[in-house]
Amino acid sequence: MMYSFKNDYSEGAHPEILAALGRTNLEQQDGYGEDAFSLQAAQLIKQRIGLAELDVHFLTGGTQTNLTAISAFLRPHEAAISANTGHVLVHETGAIEATGHKVISLDSSNGKLTAEQVRAVVAGHGDEHMVKPRLVYLSQPTEVGTIYSRLEMEQISRVCRDLGLWLFVDGARLGSALCATGNDLTLPMLAGLVDAFYIGGTKNGALLGEALVIRTEGLKADFRYHMKQKGALLAKGRLIGIQFLTLFTGDLYFDLARHANRLADQIRQAISQAGYRYLTDSPTNQIFPILPNRVIDELLKDYSFYIWEKVDAEHSAIRLVTSWATPAAAVEGFLEKMKELQTLSARNS
Repeated sequence: MMYSFKNDYSEGAHPEILAALGRTNLEQQDGYGEDAFSLQAAQLIKQRIGLAELDVHFLTGGTQTNLTAISAFLRPHEAAISANTGHVLVHETGAIEATGHKVISLDSSNGKLTAEQVRAVVAGHGDEHMVKPRLVYLSQPTEVGTIYSRLEMEQISRVCRDLGLWLFVDGARLGSALCATGNDLTLPMLAGLVDAFYIGGTKNGALLGEALVIRTEGLKADFRYHMKQKGALLAKGRLIGIQFLTLFTGDLYFDLARHANRLADQIRQAISQAGYRYLTDSPTNQIFPILPNRVIDELLKDYSFYIWEKVDAEHSAIRLVTSWATPAAAVEGFLEKMKELQTLSARNS
């Protein structure tokens, strides 16, 4: 049977989550996120961050969270700033623009924005004949698996404060970023530097669900109205609350992220030892090796993954994603297949 390294949401949910859903299935609870499970989960997240004055909202998915939050935070003439690889720019079918807000795209070779870029784009939008940059959208990790360091995030945060911009972080794979080798940014640190961010559950063991955390007072008012209008206020909100309660009772959320990263590290090290290079320097569960097209064609007979970018006539970058549920045997099989192909290539050369 072919194994997929296409994404980290091909599986259903961690068994502890399924057990919790089954165990509480017949308990009656209030709706729309006001159930006891959601309230407890929100409290656990606040405790993990170390700030009591936070608003925590549970939404179903990343695109819905980005759309609901960004459209709520911006006035009609205001725009968001994003790297040219940003999810809101490339993979959300113009959802932000559909609400009347332009997304200003900035070039990035590694998926990351810099404080200097933010300052420059604001300087370039100087009057009412242009949209007004008001929000900086970052992903942690980025769409190409890279992560912002503490210093980089601090620099961008400082520029946003200086220029009166909101700083919003897409955390669909936040667990992977926080558990990545070389990461020096903790969950409390992140919360203290941004105005709002979300903790992704869909890609880290949950059936569905993201936890949006709003820190800045000016963004909190009437947010549930925005959720309702965008179809994000789930009647059976308990379904997401139970999952985040399970993920943040103990260390399950981070254990699952560490598992995905550990297996990605195993693949990364083996591919590096084989002499191949990478499209980006990603320490997270998304890796982008550059391989000969003939090797890719052979690997695709037994494994599925995305061909990310053509590099030259004979090489392409692929994306391999490990998940919270990836078995070690799948990684071992993939690496054994690569080793066989490399041996065969050496014999034929």
